[in-house]
Amino acid sequence: MPRTIDLPLLFTTIVLLLGGFLVLASASMVIAEKNFGSLTYYTARQLFLGGLLGAVACFIASRISYRVWRTWSPALMLIAFILLALLFVPSISYSVGGATRWLTIYGISFQPSEFLKFAFIIYLASWLDARRREAGTVSYGMIPFAIMLAIVSVFLAMQPDIGTLGIIALTALFLYFLGGGKVYQISTLAAFGVAVLYFLIQLAPYRLNRILVFLNPGTDPQGIGYQINQALIAIGSGGFWGLGFGKGLQKYHYLPEPMGDSIFAIYAEEMGLVGAFILIGAFLFFCMRGFLIAKKAPDQFGKLLAAGITVSITLQAFINMAAISGMLPLTGIPLPFVSYGGTSLAITLASVGVLLNISRYI
Repeated sequence: MPRTIDLPLLFTTIVLLLGGFLVLASASMVIAEKNFGSLTYYTARQLFLGGLLGAVACFIASRISYRVWRTWSPALMLIAFILLALLFVPSISYSVGGATRWLTIYGISFQPSEFLKFAFIIYLASWLDARRREAGTVSYGMIPFAIMLAIVSVFLAMQPDIGTLGIIALTALFLYFLGGGKVYQISTLAAFGVAVLYFLIQLAPYRLNRILVFLNPGTDPQGIGYQINQALIAIGSGGFWGLGFGKGLQKYHYLPEPMGDSIFAIYAEEMGLVGAFILIGAFLFFCMRGFLIAKKAPDQFGKLLAAGITVSITLQAFINMAAISGMLPLTGIPLPFVSYGGTSLAITLASVGVLLNISRYI
C-alpha cells in the first residue's frame, strides 16, 4: 500500500527551486534588460516554461507507480533517439556557439539531451533489473551495456554536447556497478572512455584549451582563460558573507554565461562563502535522501531507478560548481534547479517526481 511521499526530499526540492528562481532573477536581469527591456524576462520564461510545467510533471510522476516506467522504458528510449535524430534536420533545429542541441517546434524550444538523460536512466534500470544474473558477465552484460552507451555517446558527440555525455556516462557506469558489473569491467569501460575523450579533445582545440586553462588559470586571461578568471574574481569578491543579493558586479557583461553554467559564480559573489555552503549542503541533503530512498526501495528496479536519478542530478550539480570554481575543467553543463533552461528544469522536476513516488513504497 503506497504511503506518504518523502517530505524532506520534497521540501529540499522546493527550497532549491525557489532559491533557483531568486538567483536566476539576479543573474539574468542585466542581460534581460539589454536584450528585451525587462529585468524579469528570463525569470518569467523559466517560471512558466520550466517551473510550472515541471511542477505539473513532478506531481503526475509522483502519483504514477514507478513500476510503470519499466514497461515504458523502450518507448521512452525510442522517443529520445527520434528527438536526437531531429537535431540534424535544419528546418527545426538551431545552433548556439557551434553546438546543435535545440529543437524548435511551433515556437517552443526543447533540448532532447535532457530527455535522453531521463529516458536512459529508466531504460538502464529496467535492463539491469531484467539481467541481474548476467550483468556481471562479459557477453551478456558488459558488451551489450557498452554498445548501448556507445550509441548514446555518438548522438551526443555529434551535437556536440560532451558535458551531458560525461554526466550520462558516469551515471551509467555507476548504475552498471550497482546492477552487478564487476570492478574490472567498470575500469575497462572507464579507460576506454578516457581514450575516446582524448580523441574528442584532439578533434576540437577548444576542449584542449579548457584543459590548459584548468591546469593554469592564468593562461591568456583575456582569451581562453577569460571565463574562469572572471568566475574566480566573482567568487573571491563575495568573501565570507557576499556583496548582497542583486549587488554582484560580474553579471554586468564581465562574466560570460551569467545565467547559464556560470551562475554559481554570480551566486557566490552575492551570497558569499556562507551562501555557497548552504547551496552545497542542500544538494548534499538531496543526495542523502535520494540514496536513502534507493536503499529502502522494495525491489531492484526501484533501487536502481532511485539511485540513477539521485546520482544524475547531484553529480551534475557538483561538477558544475566545481568547474566554475576552477576545481575541474569547464564543462558547460547547467546547475540543476538554478541555471536558465526550461527543458532542464522540467525534466529535473519530473525525475524528482519519480523519486518521490518510489519513496511512497518504503
